[in-house]
Amino acid sequence: MTTETTASAVRTEDVTATALPPGPRWPQAVQTLLYGSYRDRWMPRLRRRYGDVFRLRIFPERDVVQLADVEHIRAVFSGPTDVFHAGEGNAILKPAMGRHSVLLTDEDVHLRARKLLMPAFNGAALRGYRALITELAEAESRRWRPGSPFRSHERMQAVTLEIILRVVFGVAEGPRLDRLRELLRRIVDIGPVDILGWHQPKLQRFGVWKRDAEVRRAADELIYAEIADRRKACDLHDRRDVLSRLLCVGDTDGSHGAGRGAADGLSDVELRDQLITLLLAGHETTATALAWALHELARDPARLAEATRAADAFDEKHLEAVVKEAMRLHPVISEVARVVTRDVEIGGYRIPAGHTVMPSITIVQHDPAHHDDPMAFRPERFTEGGPAAGTWFPFGGGVRRCLGAGFSLLESVVVLGELLRHWHLAPDRARREPAKPRNITMVPGRGARLVVTPR
Repeated sequence: MTTETTASAVRTEDVTATALPPGPRWPQAVQTLLYGSYRDRWMPRLRRRYGDVFRLRIFPERDVVQLADVEHIRAVFSGPTDVFHAGEGNAILKPAMGRHSVLLTDEDVHLRARKLLMPAFNGAALRGYRALITELAEAESRRWRPGSPFRSHERMQAVTLEIILRVVFGVAEGPRLDRLRELLRRIVDIGPVDILGWHQPKLQRFGVWKRDAEVRRAADELIYAEIADRRKACDLHDRRDVLSRLLCVGDTDGSHGAGRGAADGLSDVELRDQLITLLLAGHETTATALAWALHELARDPARLAEATRAADAFDEKHLEAVVKEAMRLHPVISEVARVVTRDVEIGGYRIPAGHTVMPSITIVQHDPAHHDDPMAFRPERFTEGGPAAGTWFPFGGGVRRCLGAGFSLLESVVVLGELLRHWHLAPDRARREPAKPRNITMVPGRGARLVVTPR
C-alpha cells in the first residue's frame, strides 16, 4: 500500500528514498538529557532547524524520528497497523503496565483487548459513572481551604486517584481500599530514576528500585485478591465499576466469570494489566490537564467568569472547551510513538525498520499555522467550530486513539464544574508557571499554585 498526502509521500511499500532524516549529531547521552528535561523547548528549535522530519538518538537505544507535519501524522495514524506498531512504541512502560496492556500490544492481540475493553467506556457506561464521579468531586471540593496558596496539581492527583479506585477498580471502603490507595499513590509517583530501574533488573535489588519492586508486588497481591472476590460476587451484573463490567464481558451463562480464561474473556493477569494501565495512563494525565485548566482560569478573570457561569448553568459544553484548550496549550504527553516494522518513507526520507516515529503533539498544537495566537488560552476555539482536523490530538489518533478519552473528559468536566460552583480562583503570583517533565508527562512547574475564596 502507498499513501499519498497533500504535502509529500508517506510510503509503506516501494520505498525509494535513501537519505535518513537530519538531526543533531550530539552523543546519545546528551540528546537523552535534553529530551528528558527540556523537550517542550528543544523540539520546536529542532523543527525550525531541520524541518518537519528530524531524527534523534534517545536511551534506551532508540532511533527516534519526530514528525511535525499534520499530513504525515494523519498518514501514520491511518497507516497499516502491521507496519506502525504503537505497542512497541510504548515498550518503555511494559515493566509497570504488563505485557497484556492494551497500550503495549499490537495487531490481533491489541484488537482483541480493545474489543473486550470498549463496553466499559461506551456512552451508556459513562453515564453510569457520572453519579460517583460527582460524589467524589463534591468531597474533594469540601476539603479545600481558603486563604493560603496550595498546589492544585496535588489535589487533582488525589481526586483522580480516588476516582480510579472507586469508579475503575470498584473497591469498597475498608482496609483494602486504604492499603491500595497508599500503594497505588506510590506507584504513580514515579520519576526518571524509577523508570531506569524498570529496565535494569539488577538494580531492583537495591535502594529505591528495590522498594519500587516491593510496592508493585504488594499492589498486585491486593489487585488479584480483589479480582478473585469480585468473580465470586452475586451482584456482579448490578455493579457499575469498570472492573465489574470487564468481568461481565462474555458472561452469558450467569457464572459471573468464575473460571473464565483468555478464550472468552479477560484472564486475571490480563485484568491486572488493564487496570494498572488505566491507573497509570488515566490518573496523571487527567490530573495534570485539570491542574493546567485551573492554572489558566485563575490568571484570566474574564474567562474564569465565563467558566463559572457555565458551571452554575451546568453548561458542560463550555467546561469541556476549557479542558480541551488546556490540553492544547499544555500537552500532558508531548508526542505519541509508533515503531515501524519495515522501511517506510516519510517526507522524502527513509525511516529504517526498528526506528520509532513520533507524531509531535506539542509542535502541532503550538503551531501558528494551525492555531491563531497559539500561546494564548482561548477556550472559545472549541465552541466556535473547533480546530481543524488533525491539529488537536492529546488522545492520539486512528485505531489507537485512547479508549479512555471520553471517561477523561467526563471526569474533568464534572470535577471542574464542582470546584467552580464553590470556589473563586486566584493565582498566588501573576506569572504563568513553566512546564517541567515528570516521568513521561509535562506538569506545572510549581504545582499550579492557587489561592481560593468561597463564592
